[in-house]
Amino acid sequence: MNTEKNVAAAATAIIGQKVHPGMDQEFEKWQEDLNAAAAYYPGFLGAEISPPTPLQPDWVVVYRFDSIPHLQAWINSATRQTYLDVGAKYFDGPATQQVVSSGTQSLDPLVTVVVTHHVPPNQVDDFLVWQHHMVQEESKFEGFRGTELFRPIEGLQEEWTTLYRYDSAEHLDAWLTSPRRQEMLAEGEKFSDFKLRTIDNSFGSWFAFAGDGREAPPPPSVTRTSLAVWVGLYPTVVLLTLALSPLHMRLWAGLLVGNLLSSFIMSFLTMPYYVNPLLGRWLRPPPDEPARAHLRGLGVVVVALAFWAVVFYLVTVRFWTLP
Repeated sequence: MNTEKNVAAAATAIIGQKVHPGMDQEFEKWQEDLNAAAAYYPGFLGAEISPPTPLQPDWVVVYRFDSIPHLQAWINSATRQTYLDVGAKYFDGPATQQVVSSGTQSLDPLVTVVVTHHVPPNQVDDFLVWQHHMVQEESKFEGFRGTELFRPIEGLQEEWTTLYRYDSAEHLDAWLTSPRRQEMLAEGEKFSDFKLRTIDNSFGSWFAFAGDGREAPPPPSVTRTSLAVWVGLYPTVVLLTLALSPLHMRLWAGLLVGNLLSSFIMSFLTMPYYVNPLLGRWLRPPPDEPARAHLRGLGVVVVALAFWAVVFYLVTVRFWTLP
């Protein structure tokens, strides 16, 4: 998969929402329906929901689109506004929203902090100098894993947004509560109008923008996903059948054990190390991928299945006949 080309212009929205006590289940169901509606909009790559945690007292929803215009179209859509009108009865106060653009996903499950600042145009230079000094101090603390600064996005977000990441909540808290950070905040007192949101490990991989990430959003096509699972499932099931056949288990027991083992093998071996490298670009094509690339992907599916069919025919008919 051409990760840089496919994800480099990605846009992520981080939305925090307080929910009335006792309404968490209703809110989560409503939010899942809203996310399902987002999936029909152009450029949708994925959405996730995170319940409140000790690090983050609000519900957090993350939307990821392939570009700022596509994200903006969803955020400002009549569909979303209609859902918000219906869900207003669950909200305990207004939501917060931060938007960042660019990048790939990280390999590590990091704790991420999102900070937004209102910066008057005549103070931008001073703000950038202060931010540079802030990063220098952050980087001296244990567990620091990087930072990104994003300018305002016209028509979507007026604030400057900073992301910084630590490898654990403990290391992050050491920085947040440190005397040195308090000194830096005092130095930048005129930029004290900011909002800070901490997002725990479950979302860390959405907010790193400087490396070649291994994780990716779900493929957009159910048909392609089904075919990809078939490519991985066929050799997995046949090999397991061959491996378990000497045990001569009853049908019900053999299927019970085989299904359990195939689930683990598919999750940890077949899909990440065979199917995704083989069909990754076909499953998640770049926006400008030509139509003939779809036919090439289908060709790879046919060749892969034909290869395994020939191998298993030779093994089970020519070289070894199963009882």
